[in-house]
Formats: sequence, C-alpha cells, structure tokens
Amino acid sequence: MIVAERKPFDEILEMLAPQKRVLVLACGGCVTVCLTGGEKQADELASQLRLAARQKGMDLTIESDSITRQCDREFIENLKADPGQYDAVLSMACGVGVGFMSELYPETPFLPTLNTTFYGANTAPGAWAEYCRGCGDCVLAWTGGICPVARCSKSLINGTCGGTNDGKCEVDQEMDCAWLLIYKRLKELGRLDEYRKIRPPRDHRTDRGRGVRRLVHEEMVELEEEESQA
Repeated sequence: MIVAERKPFDEILEMLAPQKRVLVLACGGCVTVCLTGGEKQADELASQLRLAARQKGMDLTIESDSITRQCDREFIENLKADPGQYDAVLSMACGVGVGFMSELYPETPFLPTLNTTFYGANTAPGAWAEYCRGCGDCVLAWTGGICPVARCSKSLINGTCGGTNDGKCEVDQEMDCAWLLIYKRLKELGRLDEYRKIRPPRDHRTDRGRGVRRLVHEEMVELEEEESQA
C-alpha cells in the first residue's frame, strides 16, 4: 500500500492564503489504512483550519467530503460536494490522487495535505515499513523476497557493500543491512547460489527517464468498447 504522512499544519494553512471557500477531501484508500488521509483525519483538519482561520481573522469557509478512492474515476460520482464549486480542494490522498483529481477538475486547484513517502506493509499496530520502491524491474525472485532497492540505503543490486556492522547499515545504525537479510533468507531456502551471481547494473530507464509509466489491459479496453456499442 502507499504510505503517506500529513504535511505541517502551517504549510497547509499557507496554501490557503488567497482562498475563501475550501473543501477538505478525504480518500478511503491507502491513506485511510495508514491513518493519515481518511474521513476522520479530514474532519480533524477541517476543524483545525476553522479554528486557525478565526484566530487569524481569515475569511475562510471549510467543508469536508470523502470518497473511496481519489485515483479511480468510478468513485467520483459518489462525491456529495462538487469540487468545481470551491476555490480550492485540500486533497488528503497520496500524490496519485492529487494528480488524477487535478486532471478531472482542471479549473479547481487541488492542494496536497500529505507527503507521499513509500510503498509499505503494516508491520505492527500503527507501524508501516517500506518494502518496495516501484522501480519497474523486480528482483525479488533472486533475493529471497527482500528488496535491495527499497531496503538497502544504497539500493545495491549486488551486495554486500562491506559497511555492515553487527548486521546494521553504516548509513543508518537503526536499519538492518538488507543484503545480510538477503543472505540469511537465501541460506534458509538453500539458494545461496543466487547470492553469488553477479547481476547486471540496474536499468534505471524502467523507473525514470521514459516519461510517465502506464499499464493498459487490452482485454478490458475491448470489453468496455463492446459494452458501449451494445
């Protein structure tokens, strides 16, 4: 899932300086799960903004709404409020939701209230850890399911670097050495031969340098065309 954290309140308030009527729009997807952008958090932010506006003498009307996902067109019709009727929308989605909604409502500024941080898993109550960088060239088959791109501070595709100390990374002493974890996992699996293989340098063109990445399922496109013609 995509993990995000809320921006500093003062930064959010600064975005609204020229606005009069603002909608705080929650997202029921990943950011609800990681407790940063759901309906509860949207209501809390709206209340904080109203209080701050009164204290600063700002002429600011704040309302809130929520949809299941801001990155999926099919849920847009569930909006109770029309974003086009506001001076700005404070989106509590990840960067994907902000970008997509900005395209759907080009006349309305969609402002991010969150900083999108990583693709992560829920490792403990209230805790998430990064497991994937979305690099576009997955190597987990060769590394025992442990991603060196996301979990090694240097994103080394061949390890280790030699900077490990007591199993920790030399860059961050709180961080486990990813390549030591990979070694242990492959040893448990009886696949240390994979560890010894030298992999070619990572092709960064899979995650940057070729414009916007896209995925199109032709079968779904054809099905929708058939249904529209029926």
